[in-house]
Amino acid sequence: MSITTLLPPHVKDLGGGFLVRRLLPSPLRQSVGPFLFFDHFGPLEHTPGVNTDVRPHPHIGLATVTYLWDGAMMHRDSLGYTQRIEPGAINWMTAGRGIVHSERMPEDVRQMAHRRHGLQLWAALPKDAEEADPAFVHTPADAIPEVHADGVTARVLIGEAFGKRSPVATFSQTLYLDLAFSGGGSIILEPTVEERCVYSVDAPMAIDEVTVEPFHLAILEPGRPIKVSAPNAARVVVLGGEPLDGRRRIWWNFVSSDPERLELAKQRWKHQQMGTVPGETEFIPLPE
Repeated sequence: MSITTLLPPHVKDLGGGFLVRRLLPSPLRQSVGPFLFFDHFGPLEHTPGVNTDVRPHPHIGLATVTYLWDGAMMHRDSLGYTQRIEPGAINWMTAGRGIVHSERMPEDVRQMAHRRHGLQLWAALPKDAEEADPAFVHTPADAIPEVHADGVTARVLIGEAFGKRSPVATFSQTLYLDLAFSGGGSIILEPTVEERCVYSVDAPMAIDEVTVEPFHLAILEPGRPIKVSAPNAARVVVLGGEPLDGRRRIWWNFVSSDPERLELAKQRWKHQQMGTVPGETEFIPLPE
C-alpha cells in the first residue's frame, strides 16, 4: 500500500476569522520527518481594512518555515531582522532557546484587495540543538533550484531531489518540495528520506493510481519509489526527512523534549524576558 495513513484537515480560527487547515500535529501522527506543525491558509481574498496581523509572540525548540504562493507578509523578530516575505521564497527562523517575532501585512498592500495563500510549518530541532542560538535566514525565490519534466515543475525548497540541492541549511535531513502539475503530469518520488508525505493544496492527485482529494495529508510507505500524478492542473507539496529523535511536547508556541524547558519558557514570556521586536509595543499574552 503506497499510503500508510491519510490525515484529514482540521479547520482552526487563528483570530479575526483567519481560518487555516491544520494537518499536523494529528491524533494519528505527531510528525513526518522533523515537521510537526502544518498549517495551510487560503487561498483567501483579503478585504481592505481587515486586520489579520499576528502580534509579537515567542517560540522555543523549533524552526518556523514560511512559504507563499500568493500575497505578502512582513516578518520582524527580536534579533532585529525585518524581511518582506513574498511568493516562492523560503524563510527559515530558528527559535532555539528562544525568539520573538511578528507577522504583519505590509503597509503597501493593507488597503488593497488581494489573495493570500501559503503554508506555515514548524520543524522540531534535534535534541542537541533545542538550545541553539536563534537565527533567521531568508532564501529568495530565484535561489531555489527547479526541475522541469513530464508536465511537472519541481522546486526543491529544502533538501535534495531530482539531482538538485536547495541552499537552505537545516539541522537534520529534511525534504520540502513544491510540485506544479499541468494536466496529466507525473513524477516519481525516490525514497531519498525515510519519512515522506504528500499534500495537494488545490486539486485531486493520484498516488500510484490511488486518487487523493485536496487538503488531505498522505503519509507514504517508506523505502520505495512512488508515482505522483494529477489528471488536471494541481499544486502539490512533499515533506519529510529523517524521523525525530524522540517524541516532542508541544504547548502553545513552544516545542521541547524536556517539560522543564516548557515551564521555563512560560515564565520567561509571562515576565517578558524573551526579548522584544524593535518598533513593536504589542504582544500576545501567555494563554491561561
